[in-house]
Amino acid sequence: MQTGQPSRTALGAARLRAAHQVLDKASILSDPLALRILGDDIEVSLDHAQTHASGPRIRWFIASRSRIAEDALNVAVNAGATQLVVLGAGLDTLAYRTQLAGRLRIFEIDHPATQAQKREMLAAAAIAVPETLSFVPVDFEREKLSERLEAAGFKPAERSFFSWLGVVPYLTEAAIFSTLGYMAQLPGGAEVVFDYVNPATSVSAAAGRTAHQALAARVAAIGERFQSYLDTASLCAKMSAAGFRHVDDIGPAELAERYFPEAEQSAPTRGGHIMHASTI
Repeated sequence: MQTGQPSRTALGAARLRAAHQVLDKASILSDPLALRILGDDIEVSLDHAQTHASGPRIRWFIASRSRIAEDALNVAVNAGATQLVVLGAGLDTLAYRTQLAGRLRIFEIDHPATQAQKREMLAAAAIAVPETLSFVPVDFEREKLSERLEAAGFKPAERSFFSWLGVVPYLTEAAIFSTLGYMAQLPGGAEVVFDYVNPATSVSAAAGRTAHQALAARVAAIGERFQSYLDTASLCAKMSAAGFRHVDDIGPAELAERYFPEAEQSAPTRGGHIMHASTI
């Protein structure tokens, strides 16, 4: 991310979520605010989606990771979770449309410039901010999440749910495992959903490795390069060792089977993973 500038990948993801509402008729994720928050940007969003080098699968993946997080949040709240932390919130609209807002204290964490842009866009779209929501500016690489979050009123002794989407690949492994370690030791218990990418060497087909590398090159070209690729077996082992009792990795084939159009459900050889883990 360029210093002092809002995240361009956050805007790109928001455009794909908005396009999903139109091009796919919200088949995976219903998010009416995805269109509103972008204002007059919808034609740009549709063009962005239809000409994306990764094709429609990147759009379906982004919708799927949000769907998994939101379904898991519903279950967690019914099981006693009282706090929602959206890490690297970008232009995500969950906090502004969920019917659970009145039952949760919500904390949106992001870089200051991205957060400032979002607040301007929310105001321009007349999207109300829940009274239970706090904006918390944090630089994951330079500041301690625990200090910033707890200063904003987060209570470690209460059960919490963390949504961490579209962020992990852009962080160093030190920052990733420091954040997971913090979640794992929370006395009230924690649950998290995040996405990540395997190393290119794990992709067997040459075409898959080329596409993998092309995506990395595209995000690097806009100043937001991938910093971490995580091996699934190693990640699961480290999370278990850290204190996560339940670790569920959802890979490309399972994602496609669950959420992609039937004609596109043949197992892909590459793609992001979604991790759903809990200490409870």
